[in-house]
Amino acid sequence: MSAHISNVRPAWDQVIVDIVDYARDYEVTSALAHDAARLILLDALGCGLEALEYPAACKLLGPVVRGTVVPHGARVPGTQFQLDPVQAAFNIGTLIRWLDFNDTWLAAEWGHPSDNLGGILSVADWVSRTAVAARKMPLTMRDVLAAIVKAHEIQGVIALENSFNKVGLDHVLLVKVASTAVVSQLLGLSRNETLAAVSLAWVDGQSLRTYRHAPNAGSRKSWAAGDATSRAVRLALMAQTGEMGYPSALTAKTWGFYDVLFKGQPFRFQRSYGSYVAENVLFKISFPAEFHSQTAVEAAVMLHQQMKDAGKAVQDIGRIVIRTHEACIRIIDKQGPLANPADRDHCIQYMVAVPLIRGNLTAADYEDAAAADPRIDALRAKIECVEDPQYTKDYHDPDKRSIANALTVVFNDGSRLAEVAVEYPVGHKRRRAEGLPLLEAKFRANLARRFPKTQQDAILAVSLDPEKLEALPVHEYVDLYII
Repeated sequence: MSAHISNVRPAWDQVIVDIVDYARDYEVTSALAHDAARLILLDALGCGLEALEYPAACKLLGPVVRGTVVPHGARVPGTQFQLDPVQAAFNIGTLIRWLDFNDTWLAAEWGHPSDNLGGILSVADWVSRTAVAARKMPLTMRDVLAAIVKAHEIQGVIALENSFNKVGLDHVLLVKVASTAVVSQLLGLSRNETLAAVSLAWVDGQSLRTYRHAPNAGSRKSWAAGDATSRAVRLALMAQTGEMGYPSALTAKTWGFYDVLFKGQPFRFQRSYGSYVAENVLFKISFPAEFHSQTAVEAAVMLHQQMKDAGKAVQDIGRIVIRTHEACIRIIDKQGPLANPADRDHCIQYMVAVPLIRGNLTAADYEDAAAADPRIDALRAKIECVEDPQYTKDYHDPDKRSIANALTVVFNDGSRLAEVAVEYPVGHKRRRAEGLPLLEAKFRANLARRFPKTQQDAILAVSLDPEKLEALPVHEYVDLYII
């Protein structure tokens, strides 16, 4: 005899309710968060402009069906594409993430919250152009900045205590959930429609992390976030039609997210939603490298100069020890052949070897031509990672959130250079004052890759003036980036 199973529709899962009510009702009042959102916007768009220099990224851009024209569609910055908001979200999100150079959040789960900008900007642009065509008021960039803060918060707060990578799921799951919530608000969905949309994001199929790890590391990791944020737009648009949701998508016994994909464990929360994540987000300023290696690369650049001053060459190195944190070892400690650029920028040995040899690390250093230098693999083989328990503890400490690495170079003759330790990368909140002018310089350099000076100046005149930026209609700001 089968057990009785109730078919009474349950109340909405509280986790879903909290996400939706925050996305709909929370007013971002923090000046620090607003300013951080502006920097996030500029940095993410700049990363997208740099990605346009790479054919592997550009081949994925444009409409699904070549030649498709979308009246009042969303524009893709740095291109001439005008697309439906779902495909525009994919294009923008893919460009932002392609070079692994946009902002980062590190906790029990890690990720890149500005990945959500693909969905946010495409929907806000499309809504604005459609509104203007109907002689209605468009959204402003202030709406975009508020959505950035909220998407960062949803993704980051869930990530604080809940590790999806430990159950084999990719962090872009959180991009999909966060993007779904905030684009639903930008689209003007009702509360019930937004609840349905967010529940659909949890029910939806979730990405495996296999494309980020040996032996399968590959280029999907560069477009996975674009895929996730575009899927969010699709789900929100479906919910807008009245498509039903699933109240216990997380908690349903046997069939819910917790039982199927999270080993039966409910999510844990360290704090309620506010503006904490945007205020504390990590910017990648100096190097396009997986964030757990940022401080190691910075140390390697310093050691390159010290070796020159000491009259030592790379060939003189006998071994290198990287004292690091557990997450770094789990994600990017990698030996053996590296198959492609995506494989290389997830290998700490590669990301340390290159600056020790050349004095810097750029996106071009991951390409096949640069990787053919035999000195890189020879040096990689001499690099060992060891966990420092204190570094691991400080990595998880909410008051520190360090990403520490320390490098010791030992030469063949037994001599060595003093260990170089870097606890906080230049994009960390603790080094924000040092990082701000560098972040602006990064944005200026990325604008110069794509636009003539007059267009660069027009973008900068608005982007560097918070009041002008917030007041500008979304479509007018995006139009500044069209070639």
